[in-house]
Amino acid sequence: MGLYVLLPLVLPLSAWPVARRAAPRLHPRTATRLLTWVAAVMGGCSTLCLALLAVIGTAELTGGPVPDGWAGPEFRSAVSRDRVTGRAAIPALGLVAVACGRTLWRHRRVARRARRALTGLRGAPVVVLPDSTPYAYALPGSRDRIVVTTALLEGLAPDERRALFAHERAHLAARHHRHLLTVHLAACANPFLRPLRSAVVYTAERWADEDAARAVGDRRVVARAVGKAALLSSGAPAPTLAAVAAGGPVPRRVAALLAPEPAGRHWPPAFTAVGAAVWGAAAGAVVSAMSSANSAVTLFLLLHWV
Repeated sequence: MGLYVLLPLVLPLSAWPVARRAAPRLHPRTATRLLTWVAAVMGGCSTLCLALLAVIGTAELTGGPVPDGWAGPEFRSAVSRDRVTGRAAIPALGLVAVACGRTLWRHRRVARRARRALTGLRGAPVVVLPDSTPYAYALPGSRDRIVVTTALLEGLAPDERRALFAHERAHLAARHHRHLLTVHLAACANPFLRPLRSAVVYTAERWADEDAARAVGDRRVVARAVGKAALLSSGAPAPTLAAVAAGGPVPRRVAALLAPEPAGRHWPPAFTAVGAAVWGAAAGAVVSAMSSANSAVTLFLLLHWV
C-alpha cells in the first residue's frame, strides 16, 4: 500500500493553521462546524489506516484477522514493505481503542452523575441548586436542563443572569456536546488533532456567547456575565459539562464580546490567510479520505487476488 496508508497519519498537520486562524477570525458557528468535520474525517481516516496496517502486521500471527489461507507467501511478499509498520500499528491501534473507550466512559460517567444528582427534582428546564459552590452547566439528554447554583446567581445582576441562561440554552440548542465529544475522540485517535480539539472547545463557547448576546441584546452584559462567572466559578468542581466559564481563555472571550459582532460569512476568500488555512485543511481532509480509501481497496484486492 506504500505511502498512501501513511498519509492520513500525518495529514492532520495541515489543519494546524486553520485551528490557529479560524478561532479568532471566522464566525464561531462556522469555525466550530468546520473544525469538527475536519477533525472527524481526519481522525476516522487515520484510525482506518492504522487498522489496515494492523491487518498486515497480524498476517503472520495464528488467529489474526487475516485468514490463514490468505496470509500465504504471495500476500506476505506483496506487503513486505509494510510489515514493520504493520507490526507497530498493532499496539498503536490498541492505544487508540483504549483512549477512545476511556473518553466515552468518562463522558457517560459525568453525565450519569449529573443526572443522578437531580434525581427527585421536578423536570423543570432550569434547576437551581442550593449550593455554596458557584457553577452552572447545560445538561443534554431526553429532557435538556440547565443547572445553576444559588451561589452563582447571587453573584450576578439580573441582566447578567439572563445572559447566563441564554448562554446555556445556546449550548443545548446547538448540541455543542456532540461537537466537543467528536473532537475529543478525534484527538484520541490522532494526537496531531489536539490543536483542533482545543480550538473547538473555545469556538463552541464563543458560539454560545454570540447567541446569548443576540438573545439579550447587549454584548457588554454578556461580557460582564462571562467575566463574573469565571471569577466566581474558579473553585467549581471538575470535570463539568459545557458551562459559561469552562471553555477557552476568558479574557479572549470578553474581548471578542466587547468588539463588534463577527461577520456571518460562511467561507472566507481564498486569497487571504484565513482562506488559505481553510482551503488547506479542507484539502488535507479530502486527501486523507482518498488515501485511506485507496489503501482499503488495495488491501481488499490483495487479500482476494494475490
